Amino acid sequence: MKTIIILGDGMADEPIAALGDKTPLQAARKPYIDMLAAMGKSGMLDTIPQGFKPGSEIANLSVLGYDLPKVFEGRGSLEAASMGVDILPGEMAMRCNLICIDDGKIKNHSAGHISSEEAAELIRFLDEELNDGKASFYPGVSYRHLLKLKGGDKHLDCTPPHDVTGVPIKDVLIKPDTPEAGETADYLNALIIKSQELLKDHPVNKKRIAEGKDPANSIWPWSPGYRPQMQTLQELFGVKGGSVISAVDLIMGIGVYAGLKVIRVEGATGLYDTNYEGKAQVAIEALKEEDFVYLHIEASDEAGHDGDYKLKTKTIEYLDNRVVKLIYEAVKDWNEPVTIAILPDHPTPCAIKTHTNTPVPFLIYRSDGNADDVQVYDEFESQKGAYGLIKGKEFMELLFSVK
Repeated sequence: MKTIIILGDGMADEPIAALGDKTPLQAARKPYIDMLAAMGKSGMLDTIPQGFKPGSEIANLSVLGYDLPKVFEGRGSLEAASMGVDILPGEMAMRCNLICIDDGKIKNHSAGHISSEEAAELIRFLDEELNDGKASFYPGVSYRHLLKLKGGDKHLDCTPPHDVTGVPIKDVLIKPDTPEAGETADYLNALIIKSQELLKDHPVNKKRIAEGKDPANSIWPWSPGYRPQMQTLQELFGVKGGSVISAVDLIMGIGVYAGLKVIRVEGATGLYDTNYEGKAQVAIEALKEEDFVYLHIEASDEAGHDGDYKLKTKTIEYLDNRVVKLIYEAVKDWNEPVTIAILPDHPTPCAIKTHTNTPVPFLIYRSDGNADDVQVYDEFESQKGAYGLIKGKEFMELLFSVK
């Protein structure tokens, strides 16, 4: 049996008045996804365990069947694995965004979706200026980077910047969760302030401002943790071999710990202009050689964070026509049975521009399986599916028939 999960990050939403009180999933023209829903079975998946915030790191680990209280050690340590940065005993890793601050408030979480080339220049500059033997900066993709600390205490209250656009930074600076973490919180807040002083007149930002773009005028570290201890998917579910395909370091890092081969696709950006066809073709080739592929498409999530319902609808149509169509047409006549699962990790409603913990719709199509009565795929029809509401590892157990 060949199995592929096609994950449209954040593509679930809420009804939007401008779309006739439809969600982007309902409004989008997605004939292939709806066809798979009609030929397969649907349900709803609760991806956010109690006590956790609805971040992509939590939701994707949950989709893949991991016990979050046992394995989660912050987003930064997962991304470090993708970047080839080792987290040693006594070290702490954090996601480090480049953000745009305007009038003392967080304007956006992505510095206007700064290019990876511009961002790398800024991160290398900050590493030269702020690396005091304790803090080290590593460039990632677009606005997503890594900060590693020697001796840091992870017990911190850190706010993801995409949750607080429009909020004064002084109100959401890092706070200690324990008295022992106070020194780490003070140190990180000092880094934030110093980064603003260093970045405001950097040539990259001067050029961006001249071009009418948002500057990357501050860092924003969050999601701290140490090196995680995770079993592979083979150990958990008997997945003998597989690959992860994504433009996002977080997802690739999860894949590393899950025992999957990381496949990078030229032109994969994590935005609406990503190389959809390239990712689909690589997924098809990987599925020929291996039993499992985790194909992650970020675009809908970024459109949701921007509050752009028109773009979000378009990204779902791109997913259908430029990914799902190609994969289904390639595998439908294979002699070996193929399972295709489609779902988001969490909703990212355009109205609030951030993640929620609402259960997400999923479909599972098996080339040798039966169908339920659901005919289209969206947040409401999927509630009528044969699988009902499931949680956490139950999705992977369903997928691989582990009882």
